[in-house]
Amino acid sequence: MKKLKLGVIGVGGIAQNRHIPAFKKLDHLVEIIGVQDINYELSEKVASEFNITNVFEEYNEMFKQVDAVVICTPNKFHAEISIAALNAGVHVFCEKPMAMNRKECDAMIEAANRSGKLLAIGYHYRFTDAAITAHRAIEEGVVGDALVTRVQALRRRKVPGWGVFTNKELQGGGSLIDYGCHLLDLAMWLQKDAQPVEVLGKTYNRLSKTPNQINDWGTFDYETFEVDDHVSSFITFEDGSTMQFECSWSANIKDDKIHLSMSGVDGGLNVYPFEIYQPRFGTFFNEQAYAEHNEDNAAQRQSLNFVNSCLGLEDLVVKPEEARRVSSLIDAIYQSSEEGRSVRIES
Repeated sequence: MKKLKLGVIGVGGIAQNRHIPAFKKLDHLVEIIGVQDINYELSEKVASEFNITNVFEEYNEMFKQVDAVVICTPNKFHAEISIAALNAGVHVFCEKPMAMNRKECDAMIEAANRSGKLLAIGYHYRFTDAAITAHRAIEEGVVGDALVTRVQALRRRKVPGWGVFTNKELQGGGSLIDYGCHLLDLAMWLQKDAQPVEVLGKTYNRLSKTPNQINDWGTFDYETFEVDDHVSSFITFEDGSTMQFECSWSANIKDDKIHLSMSGVDGGLNVYPFEIYQPRFGTFFNEQAYAEHNEDNAAQRQSLNFVNSCLGLEDLVVKPEEARRVSSLIDAIYQSSEEGRSVRIES
C-alpha cells in the first residue's frame, strides 16, 4: 500500500509531544516528509530529533510534496493555512479549536467542499475509552431523551505560562477556546443532534490579573493578561434540554476537576468515572465500568482515524460541521459575556 505523505506546520509543544510521535508510530501507513514553522531554527531542531528529511521555509512550499498536512499553529492561522492547503488539493488535520470564530469555520468548510479533500479537527477527547463507552451507551438508549447535561473542565492553577496562550490576538480567547472546548465538543457529540438555540455566558480573568499568583504551569505577566481564565454558561437546546457548562485555567478549588454527566428520561450517565444510573425492577441501579481517560491512547487513535480516512478506509470521527458548532457556541458565550445578555444562535 502506498504511504500517505504528511507535512507538519507549526512544530511547538503540541506537535512535538503529541502529533509527530503519534504519526511516527504509524510508519507502515504514513511518512512525515517535512516540517515548517515561523521559527526556522526550531524546525531544524525538530526535524533532526524526529529524523524528518525536509525543512520548509514557507508552508505552501510543502503542498506539492504531501498528501496531507497537520496544522499546529496558533489559532489565528488555522483558517488561513487550512484553506490554502485545501485549495492546493491537500487533506488537512487542524488542531482544535477549528478557528477563531464561526465565520472562519464556514470558509474552511467551503474550501473542503470545493476541493473534495478531508478536513479533520483535533478534538481527541472523543477517542478516549471513557468517551467511546459513553457514546455507545447513549446510542443504546441508556439515557433516553436528554434533559440536563453538566460539564466542568476546571484546573486549580494551570494557566499555560509558555507559548502564546494568553495572547488574545493570536488565540482568540483563553480557558474556553483552549481547554473548555474539548469538553464542550465531547458533550455536544454525546448529545447527538441537539441544536443549541440560546446561550447565557460569563467570562472572568480577575484572578489572573491579580499580582503574586501561584501557578503550576510556568509564569505569566498578570499586567498583560488579556484572556479569560474562568467561564460559566447555560445553554438551551431546541428540544428543551439544557447544559450547564463551566471551565477554568485558574480556580480556587480543592483539586482539578473534569466532569461530564447527563440526566435523561430513561436514565443518567457519568463519564468520569464511567457510571450509569437507571431505575429498574422497582429500585435504582448504579453501575460502574472501567473506561479510562488516556489522552496518549486517544491521540494515537485520532491519528489512525485521520490516516485511514485519507486512505479511504474509514470515515472521520470528528466532522468539520460538528467542530464548527462548537466554535459557534464559543462565539456565543463570549458575545453573551461582553454584551451582558443571553444570545440566540442561528441554525
